[in-house]
Amino acid sequence: MTLSRAGPLVAPTLAALQAQGLPRLDAQLLLLHALGQAPHNRAWLLAHDTDEVSEAAMNTVTTTAQRRLHGEPLAYITGHKEFYGLDLQVDKRVLDPRPDTETLVDWALEVLQPQSTHSPRVLDLGTGSGAIALALKATQPSLTVHATDFSVDALEVARANAQRLGLSVTFSQGAWFAALEPDTPQFHVIVSNPPYIAAQDEHLAALTHEPLQALASGTDGLDDLRHLIAHAPAHLLPGGWLLLEHGYDQAPAVRALLLDAGLNQVQSRRDLAGLDRCSGARRPC
Repeated sequence: MTLSRAGPLVAPTLAALQAQGLPRLDAQLLLLHALGQAPHNRAWLLAHDTDEVSEAAMNTVTTTAQRRLHGEPLAYITGHKEFYGLDLQVDKRVLDPRPDTETLVDWALEVLQPQSTHSPRVLDLGTGSGAIALALKATQPSLTVHATDFSVDALEVARANAQRLGLSVTFSQGAWFAALEPDTPQFHVIVSNPPYIAAQDEHLAALTHEPLQALASGTDGLDDLRHLIAHAPAHLLPGGWLLLEHGYDQAPAVRALLLDAGLNQVQSRRDLAGLDRCSGARRPC
């Protein structure tokens, strides 16, 4: 990056970052991070566009810009990601939470609304950073939320987020339903954003910064989804819902699996781009 030796200002620094190929939002968030400002405070950049950027901040933003240009998720660089209004701390131990996953949270809250019980039970399988589980608990505090992950490292991140946000969620380690104790009561809703990319999918090459075990799932990307759908009915209360995120082109296959498992009210929900991103069904009453 070539900037004035007289002390670069905020506005020209942003322009230089964008000239390197960074999207405007990425440039703004990286500069806010370097300046020690909150990521939601983009208005600060307008109000202080003629402020001088210190040498230390310039060094930081120069380094982080190169990391971003080489494909590293912005959340890993700043250590933060906003999800469903929550400020989550994330790093390379967990998947970078995507906005499209908020579709799954919306759907879970919708099916939980008619529940007559005082404290509906929700299970989040493969919780990663804890994004889904914590969003549900924060939005509906009366929920009893249990979250699992196979990765010990991921659970460290999730537990730290829960503690920092002051949200009570039970975490346990293990592969899918094996993380639960044998006497664990059944759930009103089970949600999961499992790995769903085919092992040889060309898109994996652009995701090398993220944990592979959170992305790939067999030759067709459906291995983990098959496992979850096959075993979920035994852990659902009668009338309980299983809600799953999947790939943009996997909805027909997932709906067929849900039907084969004996579930009813099979349906899909669209993401922000209008693509079928989540599918779910209900255990018969």
